[in-house]
Amino acid sequence: MVPVASSVTLKTAFAHSAIEPFFTGGSASVSEDQTLLATAYGEDVVITDLSTGQRKHKIKGDGEQVTTLALSPDGKYVVICSRSLQMRIFQLPECKLMRSFKAHDGPVIVMHIDSTSTLVATGAADGVVKVWDLAGAFNTHTFRGHTGVISAIRVFGQKGGARWQVASGSDDTKIRIWDLVKRKCVAVLEEGHVSVVRGLDFSSDGSLLISGGRDKVVNVWSMKNYGLVKTILVFEALETAGFLSSGILTSKISDQLIYTGGEKGLVRLWSVESGEEITPEQATVQTSEEVGVSDIIYYPSWNDLIAVLSDQTLVEHTLTSTDLPMVRRLAGNNGEVIDLAYAGPVDGEGVQKYLALATNSPEIRVISIETQSSVVLQAHTDIVICIDVSIDGLWLASAGKDNAARIWRWTASGMEDTDGKEHNGFQLYATFKGHLGSIGGVAIARLVTQAAYPKFLITGSQDFTVKKWALPLAADEPVEVAKPVFTRKAHEKDINSVDIAPNDEFFATASQDRTVKIWSVEDGETVGILRGHKRGVWSVKFSAYDKFVVTGSGDKTVKVWNIRDYTCVKTFEGHTNSVLKALFISSGAQIVSAGGDGLVKVWDVKSGECNATLDNHEDKVWSLAHRSDDKVVVSGGGDSVITFWEDVTEEELVRQAEADAELVEKEQELSNYVFRKEWRNAILLALSLDHPSRLLNLFRIVIAENAEKGSIIGLKEVDAVLSSLAPAQLQLLLRRIRDWNTNARTATVAQRILNVLLLSFPPEKFLEVEDIKRTLDALVPYSERHYTRASELLEESYIVDYTLRQMDEVLMTKIDEM
Repeated sequence: MVPVASSVTLKTAFAHSAIEPFFTGGSASVSEDQTLLATAYGEDVVITDLSTGQRKHKIKGDGEQVTTLALSPDGKYVVICSRSLQMRIFQLPECKLMRSFKAHDGPVIVMHIDSTSTLVATGAADGVVKVWDLAGAFNTHTFRGHTGVISAIRVFGQKGGARWQVASGSDDTKIRIWDLVKRKCVAVLEEGHVSVVRGLDFSSDGSLLISGGRDKVVNVWSMKNYGLVKTILVFEALETAGFLSSGILTSKISDQLIYTGGEKGLVRLWSVESGEEITPEQATVQTSEEVGVSDIIYYPSWNDLIAVLSDQTLVEHTLTSTDLPMVRRLAGNNGEVIDLAYAGPVDGEGVQKYLALATNSPEIRVISIETQSSVVLQAHTDIVICIDVSIDGLWLASAGKDNAARIWRWTASGMEDTDGKEHNGFQLYATFKGHLGSIGGVAIARLVTQAAYPKFLITGSQDFTVKKWALPLAADEPVEVAKPVFTRKAHEKDINSVDIAPNDEFFATASQDRTVKIWSVEDGETVGILRGHKRGVWSVKFSAYDKFVVTGSGDKTVKVWNIRDYTCVKTFEGHTNSVLKALFISSGAQIVSAGGDGLVKVWDVKSGECNATLDNHEDKVWSLAHRSDDKVVVSGGGDSVITFWEDVTEEELVRQAEADAELVEKEQELSNYVFRKEWRNAILLALSLDHPSRLLNLFRIVIAENAEKGSIIGLKEVDAVLSSLAPAQLQLLLRRIRDWNTNARTATVAQRILNVLLLSFPPEKFLEVEDIKRTLDALVPYSERHYTRASELLEESYIVDYTLRQMDEVLMTKIDEM
C-alpha cells in the first residue's frame, strides 16, 4: 500500500528565489544613500540592494582576481581593478562599461573616490599614485616618490573648494601628501610609523589627518604645518581608521572621535582630544578569534557604520551610543550549506521567518528570510553537521564533529527587538556529551510538554551508537548533560541521519551500512530493519500523515517504506548521483529529494513519476526543508546558494486556462480574417500566434489568388505589412523563411517574402535582429541551391524551345511540299 492523501493538488510548478553569495573577501563599497553595495566575488563584482540583500547585477570579471573596487558616493559609477592590471569603469544602474585600460605597471591595491564623485585616486604595487577623472575616465595626475607598495590612500576636496589633496601611505612606512593644484608632493610624514600604513582619513575641514597602521598606533597630523600632533596607542594591528562627523557621540565640538578596526575583530572609538578609547569592553563584533575587521565603511552623513569582517560578513552598527549596537549582520558567503531548517516562532500567517543553517563551520547562522540579516550561535568547537527544529520552531538542536549535541531555546526578545536592533533569538539551553565520534544525526521530540519543553533528544554518531537524552526542565543557565537515558549499538558503520515519528513512539536511524532501523523510543529496542539499498543511506524521514518513511541513498534511489511490515512499497529512480536528502510534502502525496547531481526532484508517490525537476544549484544539494504551510521548499548546497521553491501550481493552472481561452479566441479571429480575406490582419495575427503552417498557407493563398500589378507577393497591402514589421516580428518571420527555404515545395513562398524584406529594410535593420548571422548562414546555401536549380531548368527550357522550332520548320516544309 502506497501513502496517498485524498483531495490534494499535486505540486508541479515552482517559482524560485535565492539567497546567493555576494562576497568572497577583499574589497567592499557602499553608496552614500545606502542603497547599493558593491563587493568582490572572486573575479566578478556583485551589486546588491543593501536594504533587501537581493542581488541586482553581476559584473563579469576579466579572468583575474579583483584586487580592489570602489563605488562612487552618488552610486553612478563602480571602478574595478584586477590582477590583469586592467582598470574598468562601469556606469550604473545599467552596468555599462565606459572604459577599460591599463592603469599601472603593477596591480592596483587601494582606491578612493572623493566625496563629490569626481576624482578617483589609485595606489598600486609599483609604488605610483594616480588620479583619474571619473566621468571622463582619463588620467589627471601621476605621482612618484614611494619606494614600496601603496597600502592606503585618501582624497580630500570639496565642491568649489581651492584645496584638493591626496594622502597616500606605503609599506615603506611613509605618508606623502600630494597637492592636486600644485601637482607635486608638499609633505612627507615619516616619523610616525614603523610598519605598514593601512588607514588614512582627513577631518571634515581638512585640518587634521589620521593614520593607522599595523604597528598598533594611530597618529594625528596637522595639515597646517604637517607635524605630528598626537600618537594614540590602540594595542592591535589596524587595517582601517577614520574620523566620525563632528558632534557624534560627544558634546564637545572641539573633540573629534575616530574609529578603528583591525586584527581583534573590534570596532573601537577613540577621542582625539584625550587619546582614550570611549567604546565599552562589551562592544565586540568578532565571531571567532580568527576574524578581524578588514575595513570600515562610513560617510559623514551617516548615523551608522558598516564593518567588513575577514569572514566575508558585513556588520552594521548604529552610532546612537558608544556601545555601537548592532543593527544587522549580512553574510556575504554562507559557505557550504550542510543542513538547514525553518526556525523561530510562526507569524500571523502561520509561517516561520527565519532559517537556521549549518555551514561547514562551528557556528550556526540564523538568517532572517526577509532582510537576510543573520545572527551567529556559538558554542560548538568543531564543524556543525546536522540541525533539527521542534514543531513550534522554538527549540533548535545541533550536533557535529565535536562529539556533542546542543539545544537552543528561542528567547522572548526574538531576533529583532522593538528598537530595531538585532538580537540573538536563540540562547544555549543545554549541552549533551557522551559520544566518542562525530554526531551525524540529531532529532528533537515532536511533542512538547505542557510547559512547552521537548521531552527528549535523539542523537546518532560515527561511534555506531544512538543515544536518547532527557531535556532538563527550567534551567536558568546552560547545563551540561553527561548521562543519556539509554545508549544502543545501532549500526556497523556511521549513522548519517536520525528522525522521530510524529507521535514520538518510534525513531529511525540511517547508516552507511546500507540499512535503516526503526526503534522504540520508550525502551530503545529495534522494532524493524529496512533493507534494500545497495549503498549507504544518507537520509530518513517519517511521514506526518501515515506510517511510512522515505529514504535517500548513495545508490541514487529514493525509497518509500511501510513501517507496519517494514517493506519497500516504491522506489524512485532519476537522480544521477547520491540522494542526500528526501522528505514528504503535499500531505504525504509527494516526495521531494535532493542529490549530489545538484538537482531537486518532486515525485508523485502514487504513480512514481517525477512531477518536477528543479535546477538552481551548481554543486551538491545537501539539505532540504519545507515551510510549515507546505507552500515553500528550501534547498541548500555546496555552492553556498539557498533556494526557495514556491509552489505556483494553482497560479500556473489558472494562467494556462486563461492562455488556452485566449488562444481559442484568437484562432477563431484568425479564421474570420481568412474568411473575409483581410490578409493584413490575418498575417499579423498568425505571426503573433507563431503558427508556421497557418502562416505559410496564408502566403500561399495570397500568391495563388492575387496578381496585383507592382506587388511582389500579389497584393500591395501584404507587401506593406511585411515592410512595416517590428524587430521581434521580423526576427520571427526570418526564422520561418529559413525553415521554409529548406524545402523545394515551399521555397518559392520563402523567396518571395525574402525579396520583399530585402527591398523594404536597410541592412542596419537586419543587424538589429538577434542571431541574424546564424539565420543568414542557413538561408544562403539553400538560396544558392534553388538559384542553381532554376538556372538549370531555364537552360533545359531552351532545348524545348529549339525542339519546338525544329518541329515547326519540319511541319511547314511538309505543308509546302503538299
